Amino acid sequence: MMTSSRNEEEELTGGGVNHVVRIGTTVRRPTGHWTPTVHALLNHLEAVGFTGAPAGHGRDGQGREILDFLPGQVPDYPLPDYAQSDEALLGVGMLLRGYHDATAGFAAPPDASWYFSPQSPAEVICHGDIAPYNCVFRDGHPVAFIDFDTVHPGPRIWDVAYAAYRFVPLADPRREDDIPPVQEQARRLRLFSDAYRLSDADRSALANTARARLDHLIRHMHDQADAGNTAFAAHIAAGDDTLYRTDAAHIARHQAVFHTALTTPASE
Repeated sequence: MMTSSRNEEEELTGGGVNHVVRIGTTVRRPTGHWTPTVHALLNHLEAVGFTGAPAGHGRDGQGREILDFLPGQVPDYPLPDYAQSDEALLGVGMLLRGYHDATAGFAAPPDASWYFSPQSPAEVICHGDIAPYNCVFRDGHPVAFIDFDTVHPGPRIWDVAYAAYRFVPLADPRREDDIPPVQEQARRLRLFSDAYRLSDADRSALANTARARLDHLIRHMHDQADAGNTAFAAHIAAGDDTLYRTDAAHIARHQAVFHTALTTPASE
């Protein structure tokens, strides 16, 4: 990634929704009604010693939020090999577990406002969009998550299932050549779930939750497009909602395979 002088703005690409720039050691991003709550969470994460997230530093003169710039590589599609390795999958699982555990003691402000509505049970603060394009890698290893706009209270599995969808990935192999076959997806899903130390109950719920998470995403895309959000309208025009429906159907077809991989006792 290119370096920039102290006051020079360098556009950071790959987000697809927000215009994000780097100035020196900081990142500047658009704000929303949820931003004060996000910064309260980031301050909490810093206070409890979780290093896998940027710190927040208020707003600049243009009203943009100021965050630490985290050096490293943020992959986008088509994914580089390092983001598809077993090591990356294990690292993301452990990093996500560490993030969730760090949020368990977060006391949200009385006037907390969230981008997504809270989900029940509110076990942790879900990130809401754990995916390769929101993960910083260094030397092929995941070290931090970025883009915390979509954080909201919810169950662990709500985040874990979507992260598994993105990183395994739990996608229909017929739509792209580089998507692994079902049995390989099942193997990688088990690796990821073991790295996270997923509970037995959440293992049983993962496939159904992944489908529910994709349904939620599709509804959100259409709601945003109907409200005039041009970025989401462009995603729909590109067929992203159809892609997610295809993958949800794929998960449903192979749910038994995924369930067996997740619940079969590990061999000695």
